[in-house]
Amino acid sequence: MPSETQPTETQPSDARSTNRMPALSLVSVPGKRSVITEAVVEMEQRGFSGVFCPSLGDAMSLCLTIAHVTETIEFGTAIQPIYLQHPAALAGTAGYIDEVSGGRFKLGIGVTHGPVHKRLGIDVGKPLSDTREYVGAMRKASERSGGMPPIVLAALRDKMVGLATEVGEGAVWANAARSHMGHSLSVIAKGIDDGADQAAADAFFVGNMIPTVIDDDREAAAARNRSTMVGYVSLPNYRNYWREAGYDDEMDAVEAALPSRDKDTIMAAMSDRWLADCTLYGSVGEVREGVEAWFDAGVNRPILVPSSTSGGQLKAIEEVFAAYQ
Repeated sequence: MPSETQPTETQPSDARSTNRMPALSLVSVPGKRSVITEAVVEMEQRGFSGVFCPSLGDAMSLCLTIAHVTETIEFGTAIQPIYLQHPAALAGTAGYIDEVSGGRFKLGIGVTHGPVHKRLGIDVGKPLSDTREYVGAMRKASERSGGMPPIVLAALRDKMVGLATEVGEGAVWANAARSHMGHSLSVIAKGIDDGADQAAADAFFVGNMIPTVIDDDREAAAARNRSTMVGYVSLPNYRNYWREAGYDDEMDAVEAALPSRDKDTIMAAMSDRWLADCTLYGSVGEVREGVEAWFDAGVNRPILVPSSTSGGQLKAIEEVFAAYQ
């Protein structure tokens, strides 16, 4: 597995030539679903390596649409929350999508975040044991419903990463620190060495959802990513992960800023070093160099989560398309 790498502040003038295409994140936005369907067809035509749908919106329905309107592109959920659906029901739907897509679907699952549980009035247990039991229940149910697609676990820290190698075929992060991926990949390597053959090791999915803003105004792009990250730094599990990754000072500053509930104050606690390690922003050349760095760090599915300084999701996707002409 690759050793840990440090984020870079280099600002290249030209995009690096590469055949390694990132995957893209896509959200099903009410009122724009037909246009989003057209976008995913174009993603396939342009050669992006995958489309992954986060828990915001109806990810499973969007994946079913993707199965029917595309032919070759890999796609999946990143993630489907386990507490929102019975495992037998999810297993049946996942098996159906995988079959009709010709085996292109990956089922990413996870516990999602505390604020979501609170908003929906969901009582949750222990993430590790609940996830292990949920996967077991899905696999058992799938024996009667035609099998399961590869299962990818949402992960941050070592225990969930290890569980991914035990019960799944992949792991996906959101907002991971690139400098810490070497450590996380060593956990994957150990888990695979303990129980899987080489073919399984080679096929293991390693993904990361990376907030991405393309804009020649680097400071404006950074500000857009900082705004996106406010919700994440507000969550204790993410702060604990980033502390493990070596960002104690930043997380101390965030925790000091949170009681104010002032977004600008919280954003000011996010250092450039941390932001460059966990997100991509700047010119086309800078973003494409950053994608290459994620590939080089051992992430075989860098998943860009596009945002724009001048529009919504569809404008951001257009900017990514232009970057990969």
